[in-house]
Amino acid sequence: MTSLITPPELTPVEDVAVRPARTVVRPGILPGPGPKEWVAACALHVLVPGRGVAVLLPGGGQAALFLLSNGMIYAVDNIDPYSGAAVMSRGLTGDHAGEPTVASPLLKQVFSLRTGVALDDPDNAAVALPTYSVRVHHGIVRIGIPLP
Repeated sequence: MTSLITPPELTPVEDVAVRPARTVVRPGILPGPGPKEWVAACALHVLVPGRGVAVLLPGGGQAALFLLSNGMIYAVDNIDPYSGAAVMSRGLTGDHAGEPTVASPLLKQVFSLRTGVALDDPDNAAVALPTYSVRVHHGIVRIGIPLP
């Protein structure tokens, strides 16, 4: 199994005092089982912690990509399941009892970034954001789209 994060600048060195400290980015959702098409989303350095970006996926779908201040990266569907609008990338990131979240900018429903579950309505499993696997390879953030 290969490492998900393989940029050469993150390889261990003997004398760490010589190198400046770097943020280690950890994908928030590890790849699930099954084959995936890994779509290049953007360069890691353009992401701003706490803010989302919309990513156009093959076939016309959209994902919302988030880099949190702790270095975790998450990708969820960009379509708000309550309103049907493509706005989740503009949502507010936060935390609910240790669970990373995003709140819809329209109706303010809160969703888990890890599972996509609507935390305001956890009993309604039909209302959830699809989540995507994320990895960083050579400084490029990639989103895993399950193959049929």
